[in-house]
Amino acid sequence: MKLESYWTDSAPAFVSRSCELPAQVDVAIVGGGFTGLSAALALTRRGAKVAVLEAGERVAAEASGRNGGHVNNGLAQDYAEVAAKVGVERARGWYHAYDEAVDTVERIVREEAIACDFLRHGKLKLATRPSQMDALERSAERLIGDGVDTDVQVLDAATVRAEVQSDQFHGGLLYKRSGQMHMGRFAQGLAAAAERSGAQIHTGTNVQRIERLGQGHAHKLHTGRGTVAAQQVLLATGATRHGGYGSFGWLRRRIVPIGSFIVVTEPLGAERAQALLAARRTYTTVANIHHYFRLTPDHRLVFGGRARFAISSPQSDAASGEILRAGLAQIFPQLGAVRLDYCWGGLVDMTQDRLPHAGEREGLYYAMGYSGHGTQMSVHMGQRMAAVMGGDALANPWQGRDWPAIPGHFGPPWFLPAIGLYYTLKDRLA
Repeated sequence: MKLESYWTDSAPAFVSRSCELPAQVDVAIVGGGFTGLSAALALTRRGAKVAVLEAGERVAAEASGRNGGHVNNGLAQDYAEVAAKVGVERARGWYHAYDEAVDTVERIVREEAIACDFLRHGKLKLATRPSQMDALERSAERLIGDGVDTDVQVLDAATVRAEVQSDQFHGGLLYKRSGQMHMGRFAQGLAAAAERSGAQIHTGTNVQRIERLGQGHAHKLHTGRGTVAAQQVLLATGATRHGGYGSFGWLRRRIVPIGSFIVVTEPLGAERAQALLAARRTYTTVANIHHYFRLTPDHRLVFGGRARFAISSPQSDAASGEILRAGLAQIFPQLGAVRLDYCWGGLVDMTQDRLPHAGEREGLYYAMGYSGHGTQMSVHMGQRMAAVMGGDALANPWQGRDWPAIPGHFGPPWFLPAIGLYYTLKDRLA
């Protein structure tokens, strides 16, 4: 079993043509994941000279390439709960931002002819308890009643059983606008498109310090390979494990890096895979510590979940893989003896309100905190922040939101085991 991402292992690595760092650019982007690459593509199309500075040796090698392969619409929280806090109009706008985010991914895949197996078969949210089914029905009623998503559809247990070869579910809620893709191939295609458009992409370039030049947006970025002066800077680091600006200070106190873990089976064969998940959607269970799964074009099952509230590492990933193996066997006992070919973990850049945050502070632009719903929103926000940096402040769907620090959070998330215990108990008592 390989302790690495299936997405990056089964895709060609992007090899940049850029060599020496430029002395000066219009825009420097810190982070070569989906946000940074998408922003670079949009900015260069506007005529800007852009440099993407990625600390790792490969683009999209962290959260962008270490996820479950879902491109889903819908908020990370229940829409009704969000509407109760911020009002229907604002909650509706945020919900629709995720619809637009999936559209953005589909548009870029089409325009740039990226061969990443993009499909839009929908997402099925699965209830493992009758009470969860009641909640899904209430959620659907509210989404339809408020005119937020009239395409959602409640499926009863028999209908779900005909699609998902498992006896564990009491029904589900179908979100028809969701999609899926091969993350590694999309990353390679997105980076190639940005470079074709004129962006310079520099891997192995860890930003160690950012120095503000005057009171505007100009900064000098100090890296291990030299300095770059930029008229504007976009921070697109997420919950980076590298020692750059995004891993300490103001941002560090507002993002909790939480591990999410995934296993991938050996190829099941076309017939067996089709019987397992007939509609080939993305699937997620209703729980705080939930599971999510889907099939790959070569008929593997990608099966993930929180597993443990721990940071990803080879030892942590292997331990989490065994927990996921047990979860997989519970949902799909017919796969109990199947071989697992891949196991890995990634960091979710979780925020306290489980919503993205994007804007400008002290001359630096930023977009991050996608809280486990980032594959589509990161691509979308790269495009949106490019528009913001071009002068269109209204392009940011998350503008004007407070982002208070998380109390007691100054460095490594020491409180994760306690949070894990809390959510485990909450799921058991629900």
